Amino acid sequence: MAYSWLAVLILALIAQTAWAQGVIRLKTRNIVPGQPPGQGQRGRIAVGPPRHYLVLFGSYPGPDVRQELAERRINVLAYVPDNALMVSAAALNLRGLDVTWSGPLDPADKISPILSTRTAGGYLVVFQPDTPMAQARALVVERGFTVLENASLLPGQLVVTGAFSALGSLSTSDDVAYIRPASVDLVSGTPVMGCAGPLTEAGPVAEYAEIGSGWSHAPGSTVALQYFFDSVTPKLDPNLVRGQIVRAFAEWARYANISFSPASQAAVTRSIDILFASYAHGDAYPFDGPGGVLAHTFYPAPPNAEPVAGDLHFDASENWQVGANVDLFSVALHEAGHALGLGHSDNPGAVMYPYYRVQTGLTPDDIAGIQALYGPNTPAAPPPPTGSGGTGTGSGSGAGTGGTGSSGGGGTGTGSGGTGNNPPSGPDTVPPRLAILSPASTIVSTTAATITITGTASDNVGVTAVKWTTSTQSAGDATGATSWSAVVPLLVGDNVVTVRAYDAAGNSAWRAITVVRH
Repeated sequence: MAYSWLAVLILALIAQTAWAQGVIRLKTRNIVPGQPPGQGQRGRIAVGPPRHYLVLFGSYPGPDVRQELAERRINVLAYVPDNALMVSAAALNLRGLDVTWSGPLDPADKISPILSTRTAGGYLVVFQPDTPMAQARALVVERGFTVLENASLLPGQLVVTGAFSALGSLSTSDDVAYIRPASVDLVSGTPVMGCAGPLTEAGPVAEYAEIGSGWSHAPGSTVALQYFFDSVTPKLDPNLVRGQIVRAFAEWARYANISFSPASQAAVTRSIDILFASYAHGDAYPFDGPGGVLAHTFYPAPPNAEPVAGDLHFDASENWQVGANVDLFSVALHEAGHALGLGHSDNPGAVMYPYYRVQTGLTPDDIAGIQALYGPNTPAAPPPPTGSGGTGTGSGSGAGTGGTGSSGGGGTGTGSGGTGNNPPSGPDTVPPRLAILSPASTIVSTTAATITITGTASDNVGVTAVKWTTSTQSAGDATGATSWSAVVPLLVGDNVVTVRAYDAAGNSAWRAITVVRH
């Protein structure tokens, strides 16, 4: 489906007139006009370095504002919630515009907050979009870092290794936009597939920006969204394509107070339109053919206006598959997070990390993010039994008391006691039981590159999966469930290995050990 961008821009003007938050939300802090003193100025003219500036407007910077910036030779590079733009200019002339704050990013705002709490084998450095990559490479080498080559990186990004203490010096460069931990795949040079991030009609959302507000909703209310398939890829069975994308929606709804239902037509308000298209397809972000960008997604309203708000576009040129390589579910799960209002995570193990990996479900990091927007999914209590009542007898494997009457509203019953587990009569809230049998100690020292961890897990209904993660950004699935084992890679230094067991209801239990590799 090809959107008329003139129509979208006009709708954006209407939709955004009442949306004025007056704050720049970064991952490190919020910038409020006048804070910190001396950093920001209103309506200023600046000449010379730095070349990149955050500019906060009194209301949403619609197409008329951006056109005025272009006429002043001020280039818009990214959108930053709420109502701010990252721009570049040799001369920043903001006079006469509704500007409440402007200024460069502070060096501290360019370093991911999680880097202060964990070690990293390498760093993913994101440069400003107009920085030449030859200049970027020379910069990181000059500051003492080594470039780790990976041919499938997104434009404007480098993976580097070096001393943590040197990040402060690197972040002072005007060309550096953001620094986050690099995943194990990025560090090892493994081919990866990247997401350029959520889009708005004002530009892509900056990597250093904090998440938006998501779809508007009253506190505690369920956010009801619809979806419509404009087209699907012919490379897979159409029902399989629809099923994988709906499965991705259901995974988010499993944990957050949101719901999805099919729409009867395209461009319905508060709907997510799903489109498979090649190259130019009617928006301002054409696809690049096989490889490269797999998909892109538009943020909810605001900042985007209908009908484009929340829409998912997949590159039809890709070799879409299920369960391998360009896995449709994994990509759809990531992009659905953007459609709900999430940005990119700095946690390399998260679904919302900017480089895809094959996923089977959300991680705690993703769940915390979506619940921060919409609150947790709290299933309603099951309705009381209805019927004519009756009596019944039952022999149970559960301990203690007996059976129930058939669908009875007032039935009585008796049952023989026993030992064992009965399925819960209501929502299952019982977490699994998990034990690590080997190694027996919670702190282990080794010179090996891997460690084998074994254990057991059980549940009142059944264990569905046992997974492991490490503090060095590795993750994987254990082999087996009730009796499981996992071979975990280790980096030199401290490796905190966390093992989690899950049941069908999403309840989980965890155990952790620390492995020190010399």
